[in-house]
Amino acid sequence: MSDFNKQTIHQQQNHQQQTLDLSIALLERPSVTPDDDGCQDILSERLERAGFDCEFMYYGDRQAKGEHAEVKNLWARRGTTDPVICFAGHTDVVPTGDKNNWTYPPFTPTIADGYLWARGAADMKTGIAAFTVAAERFVANYPEHKGSIAFLITSDEEGPSINGTVKVIETLEARNEKITYCLVGEPSSTDTLGDIIKNGRRGSLGAELTVTGKQGHVAYPHLACNPIHATMAALAELTAATWDSGNNYFPATSLQISNINSGTGATNVIPETLKVIFNFRFSTETTEDELKAKTHAIFDKYFTNSKASYDIHWKLSGQPFLTPEGKLVSACQKAIKKVTDTDTTLSTSGGTSDGRFIAPTGAQVVELGVRNATIHQVDEKVEVDDLGKLAQIYEGILENLLLD
Repeated sequence: MSDFNKQTIHQQQNHQQQTLDLSIALLERPSVTPDDDGCQDILSERLERAGFDCEFMYYGDRQAKGEHAEVKNLWARRGTTDPVICFAGHTDVVPTGDKNNWTYPPFTPTIADGYLWARGAADMKTGIAAFTVAAERFVANYPEHKGSIAFLITSDEEGPSINGTVKVIETLEARNEKITYCLVGEPSSTDTLGDIIKNGRRGSLGAELTVTGKQGHVAYPHLACNPIHATMAALAELTAATWDSGNNYFPATSLQISNINSGTGATNVIPETLKVIFNFRFSTETTEDELKAKTHAIFDKYFTNSKASYDIHWKLSGQPFLTPEGKLVSACQKAIKKVTDTDTTLSTSGGTSDGRFIAPTGAQVVELGVRNATIHQVDEKVEVDDLGKLAQIYEGILENLLLD
């Protein structure tokens, strides 16, 4: 074996053990959204030792529960000049469900069959651990590096996402503190580590439709107005509509109905109201306003002369964003190729991420992390061998952006 190969294996082993140790320390904390449960304290202590200035930002109501509860966020930065390379992620995890259904206790990280099992193993505490190890090692090797390295860590990504990254970005923007390149550690890989990176995301526009008719007896429909009947034709046209054809980066905009609810519980009563929840995942080929206008045009056609009436409450979760091929994408591809010999594929598929709050500031944003096969599932797990490789990839991206 050549000296080069020996050195490479030694580096992988060091990266893996350090990343594994930190991952376990984070995974032991039951940080169900929006509770950070001390994870960010662990990170800040390590980052401060590496020369980062750490700042905790709290938003929300300390006395409240639910979506208005206080959220803890960490902004850490080393350096004062551009470019600013930011690692972004979240310490909160989704609930476990029935813990008895898990092979191993979800907050007792367990290594078995080549995997690390725990809630948050894939989404996304191992990514945060790999970020941290990569930054520590890069700083140790290049203490006088140019530019800045930053961390934006929230505990409000899996929840309503109103007191997390979006608020930190608002604060940074008010201070004119700009992120140049952002690497979000969401689990982007599909079959093998690094085979997919997300260089954009579709927008998400939600709608809650309420149709109001008149309650009555099913035997006397002429004395009532059935909101279900009044809505069926409009919903049929809505679901059959073509919104756009997508483009080279995005699939066509899609609409999905996720819930329909009506009725009083009695079989002989025509209900007064019908509620329908639906969602658009939209490309850069259309806009929020165009989707709303076309939807209202469809419903107006069926309800203008109807005894029933409708109302739609809209909620925009995020605009579509795209980071075209350029310096950040190239830095990621080069680092992945060096560590895994994989030619990575660019994708904008999947749900939303906190990248939607960062991209509008002008930052280039990509998502790169472990495999996503078990995220949000019972028995969430990640390949142990991928942890050191991921830290190496992140370190390589820092080298490609700050040394070239």
